[in-house]
Parts: sequence; structure tokens; C-alpha cells
Amino acid sequence: MTPILTIIFFIFGLIIGSFLNVVIFRLNTQKTFGGRSICLSCQHQLSWYELIPLFSFVFLRGRCKNCKTKISIQYPIVEFTVGLIFALLFVKFQDVFFSDVFIFSLTYAYYAIMFSLLVVIATYDIRHKIIPDVLSVVFGILAFVGLFLFKDYIFSVHVPTLLEFLSGLMIATPFALLWLVSRGSWMGLGDAKLAVGLGWLFGIYSAFSGIVIAFWIGAIVGIILIIFSKKYGMKSEIPLAPYLVLGTLLVFLFNLSLFIT
Repeated sequence: MTPILTIIFFIFGLIIGSFLNVVIFRLNTQKTFGGRSICLSCQHQLSWYELIPLFSFVFLRGRCKNCKTKISIQYPIVEFTVGLIFALLFVKFQDVFFSDVFIFSLTYAYYAIMFSLLVVIATYDIRHKIIPDVLSVVFGILAFVGLFLFKDYIFSVHVPTLLEFLSGLMIATPFALLWLVSRGSWMGLGDAKLAVGLGWLFGIYSAFSGIVIAFWIGAIVGIILIIFSKKYGMKSEIPLAPYLVLGTLLVFLFNLSLFIT
């Protein structure tokens, strides 16, 4: 039963990931998020079989059927990533699913939305080296609301503690100070804004653990890029949001903690 349900949630994630790609490519452009999908090169309107998440990219060999232009690798990566996250979210909350479907539905929907936002933020930051304020604000508001609706990551209406209230600001303060001291050369202010929501969503200890892991991963990847890629050097600008998202995701899904609570 569990493997079948995991696959179902994975497929659901693939579908959501396909839509998130549309959001990422059209955000801050003149295009709306609705309407039929088209090839960005030749404007060819895509048929249904060209829109099947993940599989269409494989069957079309990564090229537009009409003009043969290469399709961005972002499409399958985002789709697979969201599918994997949705499947792992089900695995994390499967005990709740089998005990109380209603609580599971509210819990799963909330974290599916939050991680979908984080995927959009991370991917947009990779593409444009900036985090749109609208995404950080929406994420932060939803994370703050979650303080009152979730306890230990499970839906439960309650009054947050003072530490939970302050967690967002406490997590964001070091980022803001680095931005202020360096005048934006070390870190963007967008990372500090994102950190506010991360603190509220995960709590101070889990968020700090995720950030530490994020810097570890970022340092390793940065060293590898500097050594093996001619496009990167010591002064190259590397987006931080993807590592923050990955670090906090790993902490959340696998209950990792680097600090004694």
C-alpha cells in the first residue's frame, strides 16, 4: 500500500513541478501563468504529449519537436525534484495518513505548498541571481501563519512560544548583518528575507542546522566549480538560496539536528 501511494504522490509532484516551471519562466515577465504552453524559441503551441512531465523531455530527446531547439534542462530537473519532495513528504507523514486522513491532508498540503515555493525561489535565484520580494513575502507570511497551526510539523492549533515568534528574526539577523557590513558584496538582502520565513517554518534549531549544512554543501560545490570549471573563480557570484533550501529540506525530511535542544 505505502509504495503505491508513494508513487501516486510522486506523480502528483511531477504535475505540480511542471506548473512551477511555468511560474519560474514567466515570473516578472509580461506573460500570465495561464494559457497554453509554447516553445520559447519558435512559439510553437505544444501538444498534450509534449507536456507530459519528465517523460516528454526524454521522448523528445530534450529538443522542441518543431524547431529542434534544445529544451532547458530545468524542466525535467524541477519536475523530478518536486516529485521526489512530494513522495518524501508522504513518507514522512505516512503514520499520520493512516491514523487521521484529515490532519494528514492539512499537514501535507501546507508543507507541499511551502516546499513548492522554496523550489521556485531556489530555481529563480539560480537563473537570475536574485530572490523576488513577492516570493519571500508570501513564504514569510505563510510560515508565520504556520506558527499558530502546526506543532512539531503536524497540524495542531496552538499559541506559539516566544522563541518560536523570534526564530525568524534570529535566523535572519546574521544574514542581514553580513549584507550590511559588506554592503551587499558578500550576501544579498534577499537571503536575509528568505531566512525570516525559514526560521518561522522550521524553528530556530532546525533552521540553524539547515543553514550550517547549506554552507557545508555550498563550500564543497564552490570548491569543485572553481577547480573544474573555467567560468568560476574566487570572486564568482554563487546563489545561496538553493543551498539554504537543500539544507533545510534535508533537516526537515530526515530529522537531522546539529544542536542539542
